[in-house]
Amino acid sequence: MTTPQTFRIAAIPADGVGAEVVAAGRAVLDALAQNSDGAFSFDWEEFPWGCDYYTRTGKMIDDDGLDRLKDFDAIYFGAVGWPTVPDHISLWGLRLKICQSFDQWANVRPVHFLPGVQSPLRKADDTDLDWVVVRENSEGEYAGLGGRNLAGRGPGGEVAVQSALFTEVGCERIMRFAFDLARTRDRRKVSSVTKSNAQQYGMVLWDDVFKRVAADYPDVETESVLVDAMSAKFVLRPEDLSVVVASNLNADILSDLGSALAGSLGLAASANLNPERRFPSMFEPVHGSAPDIAGQGLANPIGAVGSAALMLDHFGLPEEAARLHRAIEATTAAGVLTRDVGGTATTEDVVKALIDALND
Repeated sequence: MTTPQTFRIAAIPADGVGAEVVAAGRAVLDALAQNSDGAFSFDWEEFPWGCDYYTRTGKMIDDDGLDRLKDFDAIYFGAVGWPTVPDHISLWGLRLKICQSFDQWANVRPVHFLPGVQSPLRKADDTDLDWVVVRENSEGEYAGLGGRNLAGRGPGGEVAVQSALFTEVGCERIMRFAFDLARTRDRRKVSSVTKSNAQQYGMVLWDDVFKRVAADYPDVETESVLVDAMSAKFVLRPEDLSVVVASNLNADILSDLGSALAGSLGLAASANLNPERRFPSMFEPVHGSAPDIAGQGLANPIGAVGSAALMLDHFGLPEEAARLHRAIEATTAAGVLTRDVGGTATTEDVVKALIDALND
């Protein structure tokens, strides 16, 4: 008999619809665990951090928050941001603080086209499309280096400098991660996204490292594509994509484009991984906090549940992750769709359909 596993998960719903989708994901995961014949279970602890917490305390996270999180098996995150708190404070104060402090350097964002969900991409009607964006998650354009100064010159005289940081170590590890992932897929191909024609230092280093790493993977097809050309390729030739590796900003933008092409940002899952497992990894839907629909039961929980499937994969439970994916596909194929993908279902309706599909 296998020893039952209990996974300690830190839940951080944070802001807006984050509370609704985290609760939805927890319900689905607990239902999955209940059907596992005691093979595994989840021990949840929820933390109140976010913009409301900032309004009350002046902090997005407690001073000892990272120390309290570091011993969990994973972090299940909702969404951050609210109109009363500047976005750069909420993002850097919580989500990026966790990602960078725990060296969650590999961000994985699959692009799945689900049955029953209409894509704005006509090619999706008769072409099998499925790719994944691998995002460098620790440096690049989001390194946080720079500053604002010279305001003393008077109105209109201030200067802001924002520096992108590219290191050989950072480039190489995310590229090797992408190549290793490509070896697990039906099509072994890695597409590197660059802008080295204009960014002659950081992106040229990126290109040089990609060429060197690619030589160690002769069984994997490669290409290097300028980011503007890649954005067009997402629309015009998405069938040519398998694993797309890109810097922090470029991958952030492209993965949102991919999710929109699949039908909605509400469907998009992601994993912020510390592959060495020195720290817990964090799993979150790609969508934002959606203040316009928060608290109304309209949020799409599919992205959060897809993120839970990525968490199960991380825990070494691929069969259970596959069960979640099948439940998602059964739910959307049955037409149980939230408003963002053309349906009328509530968050609760989708959760019920997902759990019913797990029990079939």
